[in-house]
Amino acid sequence: MQLIIGLGLAILLFVLLKKWGALDPQKKKDATWKVFMGVAGALLLFMILTGRAHVLTAAFAALIPLVRRLPSLLRYVPMARKMFGQASPNDSAGEEQARSRAPSASGQLSVREACEILGVEQNCSREDIITAHRRLMQKIHPDRGGNDYLAAKVNEAKAVMLARVDKNRSL
Repeated sequence: MQLIIGLGLAILLFVLLKKWGALDPQKKKDATWKVFMGVAGALLLFMILTGRAHVLTAAFAALIPLVRRLPSLLRYVPMARKMFGQASPNDSAGEEQARSRAPSASGQLSVREACEILGVEQNCSREDIITAHRRLMQKIHPDRGGNDYLAAKVNEAKAVMLARVDKNRSL
């Protein structure tokens, strides 16, 4: 049975390649989808007749987690474009916005920036800072699918605010 199917597929492939060579470029483009579907159908028929359809089931089951993670994987598309040299027209505007949001030249957040990040007032207590930090970290922690950069900024804002509170207490 397998020999007959194999010979049939070989003959079919030979006929398709012969017809493919006779087509002009526009018709080749139009026929690509039909050829792909025909090959996929023949492969599926072959796997069903030889009892190997369980491989398709396993492959489909393996794709389910990837499809579920697709929205989170899409955030890496701009990085991949940049890595492979396919810059989009919006990249330069995004870089300018990132520079305008960058911290001061010293690399240290100002107290005002730290207050904005944590969502607290400048004269807040140590407990308010810790509570705001904990609340934000529960949302953006990298272990929960958050962003390393944002988590680092929140930690830096907490350190700046706690240093300010400790400095005010010592005065």
